[in-house]
Amino acid sequence: MTKDTLFQAADSPDEFTFNRQVVEVFDDMLERSIPCYHQTTGMICTLLRYFCRPGDLIYDLGCSTGTTLLELARQLPDMGLSFIGLDSSGAMIDRALIKAEMLSRKEDVDFRKLDIIDADLKECGAVLLNYTLQFVRPPQRLRLLEKVHKALKSGGILIVCEKVISHRPLINRAYIDLYLDFKRCQGYSETEIAKKREALENVLVPFSIHENLDLLKESGFSETESFFQWFNFVSFLSVKR
Repeated sequence: MTKDTLFQAADSPDEFTFNRQVVEVFDDMLERSIPCYHQTTGMICTLLRYFCRPGDLIYDLGCSTGTTLLELARQLPDMGLSFIGLDSSGAMIDRALIKAEMLSRKEDVDFRKLDIIDADLKECGAVLLNYTLQFVRPPQRLRLLEKVHKALKSGGILIVCEKVISHRPLINRAYIDLYLDFKRCQGYSETEIAKKREALENVLVPFSIHENLDLLKESGFSETESFFQWFNFVSFLSVKR
């Protein structure tokens, strides 16, 4: 795993894009930027085991370098699940394919370069949107979620993990400060933190918890609950009735 020093350089990117430069350090970036990343993956595995049926198809939309799907395939071999990861970044998919080959998982997980907004989804038992929806332009989010709802079987699940904001200023400020402390503890410098925040502005657009819940309800999911929260990071479970 290459250490994330992307925003140490004087010529660091002005806008965050999922190019080969980012892909080189992306796995380390996830480890050091998303609180409780491994714990959340373990909880997703538990939810899939509970709700999915043997042989179900599982989609990961915005699968990046394939870390989550490869781990789920490792932990759930007895269920005979099929895994498909979609991402619009060719660099991400190339890295996911390399990792699948290195881990002898090429037959277990299918990675494809596709824009998730336009992709046709087959009937499936679960869909993952892990820190993906926040990068989808807000006007397109409802359309994407409606497509996911349509593709899911009755009883199928959608798992959404997101960075969120609070519309209560004191709480929002506290959560931001606590997250910045987390990043400092992961070894990021003040310069790196500031540069990355600038690069992500208008690229990562977080909603509040209630805005996400309203969006999920509007797209057809009548049953949604959060199953994990670390300050301004929240994971939601929606079940299709």
